[in-house]
Amino acid sequence: MRRNPLKAMVNGFVEAFKDFLTMNKKLKMARYRLNYHSHQLNKMESLIAENNEHSFLRGKKINEVR
Repeated sequence: MRRNPLKAMVNGFVEAFKDFLTMNKKLKMARYRLNYHSHQLNKMESLIAENNEHSFLRGKKINEVR
């Protein structure tokens, strides 16, 4: 069987149109994932800084100030 070029072109157009319509949703999902992972990274960095004695990021504890 020979392939129908008109049918292939219509299918390609439909797929491109579907991608265009779902682009905003995909972009929102990517932004959410990026924000989530950056939040997790900041949380881990702050935990590491709190528990590290030699870190300058920790600041002074209450007992050191007294």
